[in-house]
Amino acid sequence: MTRVRVRVRSVLALVPAMLLPLTACGSGGDDAPKNVSASTAALGTITPGVLKVAVEPYAPYTTVKDGKIVGLDGDIINYAAKKLGLKVVPDVTDFAGMLAGVQSRRDDITVGGVAWTAERQKQGLFTDPPYYSPPAMAVRSGKAYSTVDDLKGLSLGTVTGYVWVKSIQAVPGAELHSYPNANGVFDDLGAGRIDVGFLDPLLIIAAQKARPELKIQTEYLTPPTAAQVKAKPAYAYFRPYQTGFYLPKQATKLEKAISAQIDAMYANGELAKLITKWGGDPQQFLVPASDVATARRGVDRPAGWTPPSIAK
Repeated sequence: MTRVRVRVRSVLALVPAMLLPLTACGSGGDDAPKNVSASTAALGTITPGVLKVAVEPYAPYTTVKDGKIVGLDGDIINYAAKKLGLKVVPDVTDFAGMLAGVQSRRDDITVGGVAWTAERQKQGLFTDPPYYSPPAMAVRSGKAYSTVDDLKGLSLGTVTGYVWVKSIQAVPGAELHSYPNANGVFDDLGAGRIDVGFLDPLLIIAAQKARPELKIQTEYLTPPTAAQVKAKPAYAYFRPYQTGFYLPKQATKLEKAISAQIDAMYANGELAKLITKWGGDPQQFLVPASDVATARRGVDRPAGWTPPSIAK
């Protein structure tokens, strides 16, 4: 499966202390709020005044507790929806269901680290990036690796099916260790059986807190250069990727409205606050790589589009 969003859904067993109880939507949960304003109704959601959001259990990015989406992406969409006068109603599914729900317009939007791709945008709309997912490494405390060259000859771990498998296989002399879930990566890293684990950054940060006995820390990989990627195309997955909230093709007004809220959250400091709340570094998550603009200009953004960013 070729995907930039790199998660496999064995995550329910990831770090038990991090996981929250799940609740599906109750009957009647999609009932529209009373007295929906004209501006909110004009956003064109499936049910006026309601934002039906497809999510999967993937703490600390998204999970559902007491009928509310929590996590980094949950906080962002809840903030934007409140500003727009929309009631958020979660629809709990898996990753494939998230995309299918949007593309068939059973859901208004899906959130949770969905990566923008040129192919995916043909079947739906993407908001401006709520954050950029940096290439993160779990390493043993006291160790430091910063470039792809530093990884040569090391034992590198990730979860089976993640695109980092391809990247690791391209590193000269590196030995790939593939696991059914992230717990296996953390266990072997803590035991010294591997040198580096490649996983989504907030998972590593959460595991540091939940499992201090492993003595691991988070390092960010310096993205490979254009020349390195040209020589080894699989290195592209060692670069940051831009996430987005994903909507049906018909939802042009809603996409523009949510993108405007996301852009405002960069400007007013709200996104930096939320990234910090969930353990991330705003400079890593909220400053785009150089290829972000070029990827979308002339595709689903105007030729002069500038990706949102905080100041370096």
